[in-house]
Amino acid sequence: MPAAVLALTAGAFGIGTTEFIIMGLLLQVAADMHVSVSAAGLLISGYALGVFAGAPILTLATRRMPRKAVLLALMAIFTLGNAACALAPNYALLMAARILTSLAHGTFFGVGSVVATSLVAENKRASAIATMFMGLTVATLLGVPFGAWFGLLLGWRAAFWAVAAIGVAAVLVLAIFVPGGVGQDDEAVSIRAELAVLARSQVQLGLAMTVLGFAGLFTVFTYVQPILTRVTGFSDAAVSLILLVFGVGLSAGNIIGGRLADRGLARALIVTLATLAAVLIVFAFVLTLKSLTVAFVGLLGAAAFATVAPLQLRVLESAGPTGRTLASSLNIAAFNLGNALGAWAGGLTIDHGAGLTALPLVAAVISAAGLGLAAWSLWLDRVSARLTTCPAE
Repeated sequence: MPAAVLALTAGAFGIGTTEFIIMGLLLQVAADMHVSVSAAGLLISGYALGVFAGAPILTLATRRMPRKAVLLALMAIFTLGNAACALAPNYALLMAARILTSLAHGTFFGVGSVVATSLVAENKRASAIATMFMGLTVATLLGVPFGAWFGLLLGWRAAFWAVAAIGVAAVLVLAIFVPGGVGQDDEAVSIRAELAVLARSQVQLGLAMTVLGFAGLFTVFTYVQPILTRVTGFSDAAVSLILLVFGVGLSAGNIIGGRLADRGLARALIVTLATLAAVLIVFAFVLTLKSLTVAFVGLLGAAAFATVAPLQLRVLESAGPTGRTLASSLNIAAFNLGNALGAWAGGLTIDHGAGLTALPLVAAVISAAGLGLAAWSLWLDRVSARLTTCPAE
């Protein structure tokens, strides 16, 4: 992969770390800010909603700027946002700083996906996207546990200072390795033309697939700690080690999904979404068996992140050249909307008495709905192709 794509991976690592680092610091933040743990948890929801709102707004606002300048500006926002988190004197300002930081997230991955695919051959585009997203998976595997340990050792504010330092490093790497002229040959597009992409049915279906696919994952993953401790019977101390298995699965699945999509996008969509649904179904029946549960936590990570590159590339291709940047950013927002909806669906399942053991099956139904949309979308493609090639009578 070109060095510029690896530079994008560095930025993705920083963003992935700051998104989830708060999970390992909730108790410290809650105690220091004199709020409940549930209120501290809203710092995660606030970030996700900031990504959802910021992706289209910043993408449209920066559409005429050089791609490299946009990436550097976004990483600057990211760095300043994390510094503001470290300095926040109260909960309200900490929430505001988290939202500020989140604004860079969707547009960075959206613009980064477009830049990454423009730097490689056509048959390597999905792998380029997967390489950039590898930063996110490494953040889940290493960055978040390290941040939690660092915060425990030196305080939660020190953890945010460390992430801000990662932001500075990412700015330098992007400035050095991303070509200054990347994207300069792209045709200038009006706001109306960018927004027109939202009217395309295949873009709408692609975004819906993403929401449902990741809602399926987060219906289970949001509640993985109580599942492992209360259902499977693991100790609290074992959870972090099992989450490392999940992180290894993420990394493997991310690579596999990129390679599958390079070989055939349509097949990759069906195979990855079907695999995710199947893993969730089987997961529901092995929760009382410790060894199999650990194995399926890893398989869940692999199956979930194998869908990322195919879903991102599908939206990019459906958008066409005039709307691909906005569509790419919106798909990142869709991933985050799926996270929020999955957590809500899981909570609803628990609150209505079905219990933790029902979560994988509920998640499988949601992911299967995404698979159904993928099949419908591809069928529409085939119908459209037949209509185009058939001679008029």
